[in-house]
Amino acid sequence: MDSPISIRLGQRARQRIEREGLQAADIAIIPAAAGGPKGLILNGIDQWMFGEWLKQAPRQRRLIGASIGAWRMAAGAFHDPVAAHQRLAHHYAHQTYPDKVDAAYVSRVIRGLLDSVLDGRGGEMLTNPDYLLSVITVRGIGPLARTRGVRWREMAGFLRAAAGNAVSRSRLAGAMERVVFHDTRDDAAWLRTSFDAFASHYVGLSEQNLHSALLASGSIPLVLQAVSDIQGAPPGDYWDGGLIDYHLHLPYQRDEGLVLYPHFTDHIVPGWLDKSMPWRRARDSALENVILVSPSPSFVARLPNRKLPDRTDFKHYGQDHAARIRDWTCAIGESQRMADALAQWAEKPDLRLAQQF
Repeated sequence: MDSPISIRLGQRARQRIEREGLQAADIAIIPAAAGGPKGLILNGIDQWMFGEWLKQAPRQRRLIGASIGAWRMAAGAFHDPVAAHQRLAHHYAHQTYPDKVDAAYVSRVIRGLLDSVLDGRGGEMLTNPDYLLSVITVRGIGPLARTRGVRWREMAGFLRAAAGNAVSRSRLAGAMERVVFHDTRDDAAWLRTSFDAFASHYVGLSEQNLHSALLASGSIPLVLQAVSDIQGAPPGDYWDGGLIDYHLHLPYQRDEGLVLYPHFTDHIVPGWLDKSMPWRRARDSALENVILVSPSPSFVARLPNRKLPDRTDFKHYGQDHAARIRDWTCAIGESQRMADALAQWAEKPDLRLAQQF
């Protein structure tokens, strides 16, 4: 029977696993991509990874994510990560909307969803001795610096940004900056030396700005409102971190440890606006210590509608919320098969099953 997971290895990761096998103690960084409902398919792996495997070898690890990826990594840093991931999957799958909504309405729903996930205990993730959380957001500059919630300004600003990105990803840096909210015990030194065209700011996470940072990281332009003037951060409007760092193409090679990257697809797209540009997929040395785990085509073919949950489902199911929730819940349940397969592979890695980037 086909495996429910696909595995890709960077060259350094392959050599190390071939030489030493794979131990939980080897894992130094866990990234998590933006992607909305697609992230639900990783719930089984998240529960196994944080609830069982990594607990075998406690150590400081960096968790870094954008959008739902940031939410997943935040859940992993709770004292009870399994319960937190269960809350995240349940409340995310059960969000519902009337037929016609505006960005203010969606922002209120997502704010409530985040409240339910944090459950009044968000401070736990800032003191967990084993995990150092970083949340990636985007700060608008130029025409996107102060849209003041005016839809036509947002639309004009993002259309201009998209046009620039179509020419060159570096042109997108004229419309937005990366802002990383990070655990104050971590100086984020591995990111501070420039690795792309984007200006970056680094802001310490606190109980006062944690909720706003997580909300901003998932605030999709024109769907949600921008989050403005976050405490401790440069003034301005903040948006979904996936705009710059959709699949988190970061300088992982700067760390001596391994990077375990559960992902909803088998490739890495730098920015959200690069999705339709396969020539921009990452294949460079930044991935040399990465273990990328994703759902296999045969696994996806067994899911409802033969695809991962995604944002188009809100339109596809319309007001039939029960049907969408049923199918998303089914996909979440199926994700346990991915977790079982990864646990088996981690116990005895078969490098014949792993491809290159």
